[in-house]
Amino acid sequence: MASSLPSTSATPVPAPYGSWPSPVDAALAASHDGRPEYVGTVGDEVWWTEPRPAEGGRRALVRRSAEGEITTVLPAPWNARSRVVEYGGQPWAGVARDGGGPLVVFVHFDDQRLYAYAPDGPDAPWPLTPLSAVGGGLRWADPRIHPDRGEVWCVLEEFTGEGPADVRRVVAAVPLDGSAATDRAAVRELSDDRHRFVTGPRLSHDGQRAAWIAWDHPRMPWDGTVVMLAEVTHEGAFTGVRPLVGGVDESVCQVEWDRDGSLLFVSDVDDWWQVRRVRPDAVAEGSAPAVPLCPGRDEEFGGPLWKIGLRWFQQLDNGLIAVLHGRGTTRLGVLDPESGELVDAAGPWTAWAETLAVQGDRVIGVAASPYTGYEVVELDTATGRARTIGAPHTDPVDPAYYPRPEERTFTGPRGRDVHALVHPPRNPGHTGPEGELPPYVVWAHGGPTSRVPLALDLEVAYFTSRGIGVVEVNYGGSTGYGRAYRERLREQWGVVDVEDCAAVAEALAAEGSADRERLAIRGGSAGGWTTAASLTGTDLYACGAISYPILDLTGWAAGETHDFESQYLESLVGPLAEVPDRYRDRSPLTRADRLRVPFLLLQGLDDVICPPVQCERFLAAIEGRGIPHAYLAFAGESHGFRLMSTLIRSLEAELSLYAQTFGIDGVDVPVLELTR
Repeated sequence: MASSLPSTSATPVPAPYGSWPSPVDAALAASHDGRPEYVGTVGDEVWWTEPRPAEGGRRALVRRSAEGEITTVLPAPWNARSRVVEYGGQPWAGVARDGGGPLVVFVHFDDQRLYAYAPDGPDAPWPLTPLSAVGGGLRWADPRIHPDRGEVWCVLEEFTGEGPADVRRVVAAVPLDGSAATDRAAVRELSDDRHRFVTGPRLSHDGQRAAWIAWDHPRMPWDGTVVMLAEVTHEGAFTGVRPLVGGVDESVCQVEWDRDGSLLFVSDVDDWWQVRRVRPDAVAEGSAPAVPLCPGRDEEFGGPLWKIGLRWFQQLDNGLIAVLHGRGTTRLGVLDPESGELVDAAGPWTAWAETLAVQGDRVIGVAASPYTGYEVVELDTATGRARTIGAPHTDPVDPAYYPRPEERTFTGPRGRDVHALVHPPRNPGHTGPEGELPPYVVWAHGGPTSRVPLALDLEVAYFTSRGIGVVEVNYGGSTGYGRAYRERLREQWGVVDVEDCAAVAEALAAEGSADRERLAIRGGSAGGWTTAASLTGTDLYACGAISYPILDLTGWAAGETHDFESQYLESLVGPLAEVPDRYRDRSPLTRADRLRVPFLLLQGLDDVICPPVQCERFLAAIEGRGIPHAYLAFAGESHGFRLMSTLIRSLEAELSLYAQTFGIDGVDVPVLELTR
């Protein structure tokens, strides 16, 4: 902590907003980027993945023994991360072998092969799947090990050509004996490729049935999915494959088998993602529709399936169901499926990642609060006690420098609600001068079918502790508020999101919380789109920071992105063949002549989702117009930054942009060179 920082017990000293000394520097914020993911159990141990920004941005696989000892399973450079649909999904599975210690299978990011590893044995990980020269390799996700069959069942993504749409996905079985490592033919395909997208199969407790989720273009998984059901033969083949529930206007995001042969699943058929039960035999007879297990609650018990194998519920051995639920914020609860009674776990956590595991009467998840980062949490349902068991939050600085978020609902155009998290400037040693209002930055989240969690984020603290306010807007189209709120963005992308962000910023200025002349906007991916669309479509903001964005809708829809989102714009904007003018008119690229304010553009050079060509085209469109700007492109970065050096450089550049634009002196970062 710098010696110039005042004691937190001292009377706050007035100083210009944005100039306050802060111990939350870019290196500190970068070192806490990311969160633990994909919890699971292996025997009596708990395992998960966690980020390592200082180790090339890899995802490490970590285990916690029954005695509480935490160790890293895979040393660098092993990287447990899948690239299926580019966003990946569940990258590992493990089993406890009688007398032989644990066996784990995992996807290694660099070559996307599936590997097996016995961490208590002498051997290094060995490959289970072959390499492929087409499309960056065969890819795997959402594995389940079936030792009795000597196989791991998972999703196989196979590229058949060099184009992003030259791809097929099936449910597949990979031998654990390593025979498929050099022989693609040894991989058994369990499903055909009738569907464009699939999740990993769930095998019923009696081993006679399997279920998985599937969907097709142009739908995204939050638009409409179907649950597929198959009978499993003694040899492990799928027969009688048929749809069970779901449809074009119903999103099912998770399926699991109950011990009685019924299927538990999460569906939004009644506007909210809700846990339901269906009996396959009754459906076959044309009776007994799916039954909601916790009716009458306008809350989400599921979410958008951006990654393969996310888990919002898990059944305990006693039949109770651990669920993640909430409206905006998220809580962990235990649901009695017979009575519908739901009891929430005590604790400070307000945000839970989409991953749950159970072990006896214990539930394990990943959670955060407004004052703690994401950590691995265990709930003992027998005692009701919850505790942190892994990746524990520690305060690297005095918590007095953390923001204190305010959940607020603003009024948007035509009287619609707009939800947001407001983070006013906060520093124990400083306050703003009398009569001065703070600058504010509107943060537009990515997705856009996503939302901002109520959780401590040191990137937010990086700005608020210096005297720059942050407001994170869950604009129309965000998840967590029901399907109707989510579908406000249908064919309105670039309109509703821009209007809602502007309405929140205008409201903060009107109430005297923010300086109207010093408003900025920032975002990455879809948030980068909203930022660029706002800068070229309104006169509200003084500057903006745009990260790995979409800037040219027509180009993006015509093959400049990956397969998963290649037809996303059909719902967000409309069918390209029917409304080509809408694609052109809304694109920041074709509105570049309206840009009047400074901006920062950040891009990963390995990004196949929002490729660099979009930025290059935009920069060419503003060339010679005298708009102050900076373009920072990072080798080795894809969609979303992971390298420590990139994270530091990006944050410092963004702060410098605001300092120069807002007239803030004494900012402790290198000056960002703006060209015209």
